[in-house]
Order: sequence, then C-alpha cells, then structure tokens
Amino acid sequence: MERREFINKAGTGLAGAALVSGLPLSGKSMSTGDLTDKNMGDLITIKLPPLEQPTEKEQAVSSIAMPKDKRIGYAIVGLGNLTLGQILPGFGASKYAKPVALVSGNADKARKVAAQYGIDPKNIYNYQNFDNIRSNPEIDAVYIVLPNSMHEEFVVRAAKAGKHVLCEKPMAPSVKACQNMIDACKQAGKKLMVAYRIQYEPHNRLAMQWAREQKFGKVKFMELHNSQNIGDPSQWRLKKALSGGGSLPDIGLYCLNTARFVLGEEPHTVTASIYSTPNDERFNEVEETVLWQLQFPSGVMVNASSSYGVHQSRRYRCYADKGGWFGLDPAFEYQRLQMEGSHADGKQEVKVSPSIKEAQQFALELDHFAQCILENKQPYTPGEEGLQDQKIMEAIYESAKAGRPVKLQAITSLDTFRGTPPKEDA
Repeated sequence: MERREFINKAGTGLAGAALVSGLPLSGKSMSTGDLTDKNMGDLITIKLPPLEQPTEKEQAVSSIAMPKDKRIGYAIVGLGNLTLGQILPGFGASKYAKPVALVSGNADKARKVAAQYGIDPKNIYNYQNFDNIRSNPEIDAVYIVLPNSMHEEFVVRAAKAGKHVLCEKPMAPSVKACQNMIDACKQAGKKLMVAYRIQYEPHNRLAMQWAREQKFGKVKFMELHNSQNIGDPSQWRLKKALSGGGSLPDIGLYCLNTARFVLGEEPHTVTASIYSTPNDERFNEVEETVLWQLQFPSGVMVNASSSYGVHQSRRYRCYADKGGWFGLDPAFEYQRLQMEGSHADGKQEVKVSPSIKEAQQFALELDHFAQCILENKQPYTPGEEGLQDQKIMEAIYESAKAGRPVKLQAITSLDTFRGTPPKEDA
C-alpha cells in the first residue's frame, strides 16, 4: 500500500495503524554487530594554516570526517517532504553518517530516490517487510520520519531488529507510547534519540550559553512563538489519529523544548488556553491556537504560543535583569536563522547581532547520533527528553480543558534528561 493511501485510511481511526505491520513483533532481537570496523580512530583530519590575523573572525582551517566505508549507515523510514527536502540532502554535509537504505510504501518513488543518492536497490524496504532489516549489516541505525502515531510501532520494530533509532519529534502522541519506545530500545540494548535539531544548531546553542552564563544578567522572563497558516485540510497533520494534536505537538513543541533547553530547567506549573476558529474545516479534529505559561523553580516565567491559523512567525526572546535581552528571529527555520540582542552600555543601548556560520541542521543531529553509536554514549536528546515534553504537553491540554493551572513533577536539577553534549567539531 502506498504511504499516502495508508495515511488516508489510517486517518479514520487508530486501528488503521495496524495495517502497516505485516510481520509480527515477536522474535529475538539481533545485534548489528560490535562495529569493530567502525571507530573514531578512523577519522581523517586535514589542517590548513590561517590566512588572516588572529584578531579577525576565525575561519575554517581544518576538516574532520570519516571515510565513507567507516560511517554509520542509516535506513530512512518515510520519503515525505522532510526526508526529501532536508534529511537526505543533510547527508551531503555529514562527517560520520551515510544513507544506506530506504523504507517506503511507494516502490517507484523509493527506486528514484535510491538512484539519486547512490543507495543499493536491494536496500529498499516497505512497511510490511521492514523487519528484514535485522539481517542487513549495512544498517546501523534507523531514522523514523513518519506521522506521529506511527513512531511507536516502527521504533519498537527497529529496536527488535537490532538497530539504533533516531526518531522525529514529537516522539509520540502519548506518555504511554513514549515510555514503550524507551523500554523497547533499552531491552534491545539500542540507543534512542529524538531529533530535536534546535539543540544542536549553533545560534540556539549560543543563546543557551548566554542564558546559562548570565551574559546580560539572570534571565527572568522568556517569550516564544511559532505559527504558520496551514493549508490542505486533508493532510495527516490535521487528523488527530495520526498527529495526536494540532499546532501544539507540531510547531508549539519547538517553543516548549527550546525554553527547557535554553534554561536547563523543568517547569513545575503550567497554565493554558486553546482556541479554534468555528466552522474552519482544518480544525474539525485538532486545535488551531494554543497559549501557555510555564513557571520554573528559579522563578523564570515563560509565555509561549503556537498557531496554525496566522502568518508564519518563528521567534523567541530572553529578558535578563541587568540591562539586556537576546533571542532569535527567525528561530526555528531550517536555514537563515538570525540571533539578536540588546544591552545597556553606560548611557547607550547597544544592539548585537552575532555572525555565526550556518550549519546543515540535520547533518548535525545525524552526526551526533553516529558519534554516540561509535563511542557508546548516551545521545544529548534521548527518549527521556521526548517523554518529558509529552508529559508537559498533556498538562497543557489538561489546563486548557479544566481552566486552571496544572502542577507538574517537581524537578530541581539542570539538564535532567539530556545525555552527552554534542561536540563542537560535529
């Protein structure tokens, strides 16, 4: 069955998700091998002397990468817009990863994409024979790029097939599904990472550093917004059985996860409201606009919003207590992010706009996960990070429905759910 046909059928109810399984999930998991032929010692480093004085902006004078045959091999599951427009092109900028297999319900499309990226046709799978990846030693990891409700099934199946798993966000439509994904990977002894590309992107990482280092004082207030005027009412994102929700889990999640990432804290209270335009067929099943407020242990207040019904805007600002603010606008795009800020300098207000070398965001997360596999380390954004976001999103929905604040589990440690930070050379 073609993926689009499946999605349309599955939109009528969660029971449709069972159609893609084909093979049972039972059976002993198999390992991908000990990766003895792939290790960080195979890195190739080329260094060149700088051309300008040390006082000038640092230029790239070296390159680090692994030979193609030593890189971590990924199977990409789902050949939609994100895969074709961003993820597969991202391998071109990757230093530690390569695409080796495709999984799609459209055999003709898969053959064309395989030809474009030099992928062996024998490494093309569909949703029914997906479990056969267990016998393919070229595949070290699987990248799940499917509608949200399908993440759980294919993460579990990938883990049972003995493969590490990188899963697109949101992790899953429920806390129970997220936990099941975590448990399946732990039981199989495989790594699980959620693709929170913002946490690997240089502009956003600098914002995180400025907040943690209190560059302009302590951040006391943060505002974030992510919106777009969504189109085709028949698309899977507007079908609750496939998406789990509307603007909140799709684009609002960027605001939620970025606030937690920049501050390093976990909120203890959430207050929210939801609105959808009456008689707009796009929002028969999912919400249009969500506004929510988060309170953090240090006293930081966060105001955030997401909407499917207004013009595109993706930004955030952090306001500090010693004469300064900073943030990004745009903040959540794939390219051309811009950091901005302002601070008091004596009698003057000084605007800052750091110039940061742009990076291919999907290459950064592909490489980080590959490095974690090679070095046997916990990914920076493991399954537990996705589970925490889902818990907070469910509290947001609960608060909006009940019309009152909702308390969350009290967590006072920093970066509680994050693993090994990404390397600067990634």
